[in-house]
Formats: sequence, C-alpha cells, structure tokens
Amino acid sequence: MRLEIPVGERSITLETGKLAKQAGGSVMVSFGDTTLLSVATRSNSPRPGVDFLPLSVDIEERMSAAGKIPGGFIKREGRPSERAILTARLTDRPLRPLFPKGYRNDIQVVGTVFVADQANPYDVVSMVGSSAALALSDIPLAEPIGAVRVGRGPDGGFILNPTYEQIEESDLDLVVAGTRDAITMVEAGANEVTEDVMVDALLAAHEAIRVQAEAIAGWAAELGKAKEEVAAVEENPLLSDLRADHYDAVKDGLINESRTDRHEVINDIRNAALEGKEDEAEIRNIKDAFRTIEKEAFRDLYVNDKKRTDLRDFTQVRPIEAEAGILPRVHGSGLFTRGETQVLSSLALADLGLSQRLDTMEPQTLKRYMHHYNFPPYSTGETGRLGSPRRREIGHGALAERALMPVLPNEENFPYALRIISDVLESNGSSSMASVCGSTLSLMDGGVPIKAPVAGVAMGLVKEGDDYVILTDIQGLEDHMGDMDFKVAGTRDGITALQMDMKITGVSAELLKEALGQAQDARLEILDIMREAIAEPRSETSDFAPRVEATKVPTDKIGMIIGPGGKTINGMQDQFGVNISIEDDGTVYVSGVDGVGVKNALGMIANMTKDVEAGEIYTGKVVKTTNFGAFVELLPGKDGLIHISRLAPGRVENVEDVVTQGDMVKVRVLEIDKQKRISLEKLED
Repeated sequence: MRLEIPVGERSITLETGKLAKQAGGSVMVSFGDTTLLSVATRSNSPRPGVDFLPLSVDIEERMSAAGKIPGGFIKREGRPSERAILTARLTDRPLRPLFPKGYRNDIQVVGTVFVADQANPYDVVSMVGSSAALALSDIPLAEPIGAVRVGRGPDGGFILNPTYEQIEESDLDLVVAGTRDAITMVEAGANEVTEDVMVDALLAAHEAIRVQAEAIAGWAAELGKAKEEVAAVEENPLLSDLRADHYDAVKDGLINESRTDRHEVINDIRNAALEGKEDEAEIRNIKDAFRTIEKEAFRDLYVNDKKRTDLRDFTQVRPIEAEAGILPRVHGSGLFTRGETQVLSSLALADLGLSQRLDTMEPQTLKRYMHHYNFPPYSTGETGRLGSPRRREIGHGALAERALMPVLPNEENFPYALRIISDVLESNGSSSMASVCGSTLSLMDGGVPIKAPVAGVAMGLVKEGDDYVILTDIQGLEDHMGDMDFKVAGTRDGITALQMDMKITGVSAELLKEALGQAQDARLEILDIMREAIAEPRSETSDFAPRVEATKVPTDKIGMIIGPGGKTINGMQDQFGVNISIEDDGTVYVSGVDGVGVKNALGMIANMTKDVEAGEIYTGKVVKTTNFGAFVELLPGKDGLIHISRLAPGRVENVEDVVTQGDMVKVRVLEIDKQKRISLEKLED
C-alpha cells in the first residue's frame, strides 16, 4: 500500500504492508532516493515505577546506504553519529506531547537509513516516517505530525525540502514539525535573517505540514490498527485535601529569587505533610499530589496574577555579567553569567589539519568549527555521573555551534580550525543560550575576526485556554512548568539559530511572531552588555596560539613538497618545528608557535615550487661530480650542471681540482633546454 504526499515540487512516498510486519507499525519512506524504514512498537504493559513517558527514538545509519564501508579496524557501525543523535532528537521532540497523559507503556521508534542519495537529507524523512508508523500502529498517538525543511533560493523564494546543495547556498535552514492545527517543533540555522522572514517561513512550512498530517491521518484511518484504549488517569485521592491545606503556602513559596531557597521552602512544606507517614502508597500519593499542586500554583501565579516567581517583568532579562580573557594561556576565554546560570567558554585554535574528519553517510566529510557543551551535575547542586556526553549535551552544543557558524571568517581569511568548549558552571535555565554568549566572548578574546557578536535568549510560554503570557529569559522552573522552550540566537541584524519545543499540542505562527519580537528586544539588550566587556575582536591572536600562514602552489608541485614516502615534508616539519598540511587544490597551510619557523618553512616551499629561470643566481650544494662537470642543487629537487669548461677561467683537467661533493658554490643559470635540463656557470664568491 502506497501513499504519495506532495512537498513543494516533489513528493514524499510512504509504503506499508511489506516489511517488518510484526512491528506495531512499519513504513518505508523515501524522498528522492533517500530511503528509511520507520517502525514503531510498544510494550504490552506499563513500565512499573516511572512517572514519565518511556519513549525512545533511535536512528540507525547504515554506511552501505551511501556505498561506503566504515573506517577503522572494526568495519561495523558503532555508536550513533552526531547526525543520527540530532535526528533522533528532532523526531522525538514533536511527538512526545501527543501521547496521553499518564501513559507509561514503553514506546520505541526506530528509523533505519537504507539509502542516503547524497542529495536529500534524511532527517525530515525520518520524522514523517515515524509519524506514519505510529499512526498505523495501535499506539495511542493523539494525531499524526508532518515535517518539512524550508530554505531560500537566490530570489528570496522559499524552497521546501531543499537538497544539500540548495541548503549550502541558502541563508535559511529551517526544520518545522507540527499537527494539522499547530506548530510543535522548530529547529533553524540562518545567516542573520529577519524576524519577518522567519515568520513567513514558518507559515509556509505549516501549510506543507498540514497537507502531510491530513494525508497520513486518512491513510491510517484506512489501513491502521485500532488504537489501544487508555483509561483516564485517576485523580490522586489525597489531592483535594492537600490542595485545600497547602495550596496557598506553596504558591507563596514559589515567589523567591533564589532557586535553592525556593526548593527548600517547597521541600519543607512537603516534608511537613509527609511527617509520620509510613505507608509507601500514601507517601507516593503525597509526593505526586505536591507536584500537581506546585504546577497548578505556578500557572495560577503567571496567568491570573501576572507574576513571575522571581518578580521580574515578563519581558525582563535577569542580571548579566560578561567577562573576556579570564583564563591565562588559553587562546580565548569568556565567562557569561545570567542570573543563576553561568557558562565558561574556552577557545582552542589549530591548523586546519586538525579539523574533524567525518566518517558518515552524508556529503560533509570535514568539520572546521567544533562546539562542545558540558553540563556537569554540580551545576545544579547535584551529584551524578561524568563521562561521554548525553543526547541533550550534544543537542545543545550543536545549537550553539549553528548559532555562531554564520559569523565565522572563512578559511582564506582565517586559516584555523576552531574548537570551543562551553562548561556550564551553574544552571537555572537557558544554559545553551548562555553558551552562545560565552562563546562569542571567547572568539573575540581569541582574536577571531567574527562578522558580528552573537547573543541568545530563551523564551517561555504559559497558556491556559486563550489566555497566555510570553516570558523572556526563562529560568529552570519556567521551563519545567511552562508550555514552551523557545531559544533564539542572533546578531544585531538578524537571527542565526532558533529552536522551539512544545509541551502542549502546539502554537500558532502568530504567537511565535510575538515571541520573536520579544526575543529580539532581549537579544539587543544582551549584546549591549557584552559589548561593554569586549567591543570588538582583539587585533591579534594569542601569543600561545599557533601561527598559521597559507600559500598556494601548482597542484603538480604537491608531490615535490611531500617527497618520496613523505621524506621532504617530514624533514621540513622537523627542521622548522611546524605542521604542514596540503589541500588537493594546492593550498598549503603552515602552522607553528614560532613565527620565524613558519616563515622559513614558507620560504623553503616557495623556493621548491618556483620555476628556475635563465639569468638567476643561486648558491647551491654540489651533489655529484663527474669527469665532465659538477651537479649543483639549486632548489630541493632541482639540479643543474656546471660543465667542466665553466668551472674556472682557464682549462680544468680534473673537476675535483675545483669543487668536491658537498661544497657550496655560487652559480648563474645560463640556459634551460626543451628537456628542462639546466646549464650553469660557476661564479667567484
């Protein structure tokens, strides 16, 4: 059974009924030749002891999808790539709010990439396939979603599901997901596009999403399984009495500028209610009731009383401190503190040879700029494991990386690989946007000539019916208890990155437009504060950063620089204390801490690759003598012959009476014949 859904000038194709028939729902989905198998399955009973929706989304990449074999020794796919993790997050985020409240059965969605055609990205294909697989299954998803990518052509018109090549040329890369009625997830990178352009793109995206969601819903009505019946969640038997006794105290306790003090007040109220209780079921009900009461009081405070817990105005940013250059010796550093959120970003510069090489299914094989985000447990005053980054950390790092990409100088103007590490030292909301600000400070402190500073702010929403409030610079509680986390980063001139997640079924583009306008005001305010810390990039890179210089050589001279078995290039690196990397187009990058060594290496490369011309004078080493003359090395790999008759003014009987191997002699180039043989004459020193 097959379904084709138009997306712009092309169509996305869904097929079911042939593959993976024992799964709850199974769909083969393709766009162009990019093809995935999306399946959705649930457990038969709830997972005991959990108070969250146990939904897992996994993306399985197969290197054969791009006609490749994995690198390394194992030759088998290992841990998910960063792209697979980000796609899993993109797929998970718009689906999660659409399951019934209190549903506790395990749900697993798996997307396996079988064909990656190198033209069409697979992420939005995965999102549509997962939606269709859930819609066909008996899993109680409220309604299907659609998903689309939006780019812009040279004429400013929107392109739906653009190719990699079109994305590269576009100033906008926007991924949107939603239901027939509302937008539920947004992820975007942009080259300083305006808020108006972003809103128009969201409207165009939702039109395409509506078509997809309606088509999948109709397909599921015809072919899908009956949905599992989910019993209504029973009200906590203790909720009514506990609400009557403690609601006002909880609501008053929420009003506190300090996150820690607020938690202590609420904990004291709850612990008083728990005092003397020994029955486990009763203790569990009391704790659950207090979570409900706290959320009700929070929403009442915001929607009806029009107050925030820290008594800020809804449009007010928390107090900010920005500092640049706080760490010695590192190539650049920035500390950004906003309220109880603090991020320290540090910059490392290296030659382009240390760019990240990607072994993936996608066309991109090299990554010059890397942003890594760390969220240790002590940042929230807790204990926990340290180790490899979680999906959330990878996602936040990718968002900050995307926010800064549009302002970085190109390789020609700044031939460095760049890595920024953002360590969250304190967290009470919006740490990813704080890492954008801290990273901007570190880049400017490191002398990276960025196009413009970038700042970010997280917006929130509390919505009850038609009444709502939009919150600027949300803290952790507002993220947890609210309905939206809407992160916006950009320069003074426009947006560079955007991410939105919803906890309700969605919002209108008009509401997002209002949030974008409010975010713009906050961003400009933050940029002004950052400018006070450092107004522009420093004029030079750190003394501890490597010096990187670039030169261009003819491609047919690359082999000469490398030498047999790398002998020549390795010798230069050892001699001058530098690193040398060569691109296929003949660009040569030379880096080293010692600027003199870099210049000497560049001079040697210039000499090696220049053409010898008649009339030029060189001082070279005699590398060989014969009975008819001496061969002199003019440049590495280039020798000329001094005939015996030109070794001295008079007659010379024996070459070695004048020169021997190893002597340094001054010579003039007399002639270069058609066979590129070089004739020399010896000059007096």
